[in-house]
Amino acid sequence: MRSVETIIIGGGFGGLNAAIRLGKKRRQVLLIDKTNHHLFQPLLYQVATASLSPADIASPIREILKRYSSISVIMDKAVAIDQQACVVHTESGNAFQFENLIVAVGVVPAYFGHTEWQQWAPGLKSLNDALTIRENMLRSFEMAELSSSQDEVDALSTFVVIGAGPTGVEMAGAIAEISRQTLAKNFSRIDPTNTRVYLVEGSGRVLSAFKERLSLRARQDLERLGVKVLLDSFVECIDGDGVVINDKSIATRNIIWAAGNAGNPLLQGLGAPLDASGRVIVEGDCSLRGNPGIFVIGDAAAFEQQGSVLPGLAPVAAQQGKYVARLIRKKTPKGKRDPFKYIDKGTMATIGRSKAVLEFHQFTMAGFPAWLAWCFIHLLFLVKFRNRVFVMFDWLHSYLTGERGARLIKDDFKKMRT
Repeated sequence: MRSVETIIIGGGFGGLNAAIRLGKKRRQVLLIDKTNHHLFQPLLYQVATASLSPADIASPIREILKRYSSISVIMDKAVAIDQQACVVHTESGNAFQFENLIVAVGVVPAYFGHTEWQQWAPGLKSLNDALTIRENMLRSFEMAELSSSQDEVDALSTFVVIGAGPTGVEMAGAIAEISRQTLAKNFSRIDPTNTRVYLVEGSGRVLSAFKERLSLRARQDLERLGVKVLLDSFVECIDGDGVVINDKSIATRNIIWAAGNAGNPLLQGLGAPLDASGRVIVEGDCSLRGNPGIFVIGDAAAFEQQGSVLPGLAPVAAQQGKYVARLIRKKTPKGKRDPFKYIDKGTMATIGRSKAVLEFHQFTMAGFPAWLAWCFIHLLFLVKFRNRVFVMFDWLHSYLTGERGARLIKDDFKKMRT
């Protein structure tokens, strides 16, 4: 069994920032991730809607960390954590003993007891998810062009996005844009501008975490794009024929799930208290109660600050990663750790080209200026310079022409028809 000073599970914003801070001080680190890349999840919906290619928002973890000789990386999946023995077990059968452990495994889509819906309504958490949604969308238009049944054409041209948080709003807006602008003149038999896009939300407004004024503005922008926003609406059934919402059936072949998140199953084996979503309830220093050497950060952690749990945002994870790395680097004992304090740098969501909303404490912004700010901030957060350049040029080209260059279907005709 290999012993390591610090093990980090997950190469997202939290895990990567922690690794870099420890690597700069030449502390021994083993980073375990089930993929070989760091994924910029805030732009994942743009891969799903053919605006960007996967390589634009993903960077090899080994390439990012190559300058830090004290960091080792393995592509493997952590399947169990033994708190008492301080051992991480992986899917490949390996076991690693640690002094400190940082768990940054993120979350998975929550289907609220209906896991059977997942096959019809994929979530958006990985590149595979994004490529599945993209291919389903593009394949639907191709199959509609071949179909002689108007009912089938209507079902193939109907998209239902469930959940009106930032991901759902961004997905719905992007699908409306690609159908009404990018694909408008690409087909001879069907008219993509007739595509129906539904955004379904259980509460009374979209982007409920934003101020009401911005929420209303986002809804208006969506409706101008042709999105049908269904508020106070709940999903009752999802199957291969479509979705039932408030006793109303919508025939569709394209359903995207953006309605909620649940803790990664790995967290259940920690033996730590979990919140209703399955995230670990951590102490003020992001550690487990009774085990100061194990930290849970990012989306996997339920961290309460000023009476509310911090949202699952990239800046939260990044700041927690840096904070925990500092504790480990300085070997700060439990009793002398200042609690983590999140510095809120604002939240934002984009609705489509030139449309976005931004909130920073009491300051709000909407429309084109907010969209420019959204573009700048997201370019800044991309890890590699190459990604920033490619994404910037892709956005500029798309803005000027309305085209989306990543419209590839890898399946052949025969597979598309089955």
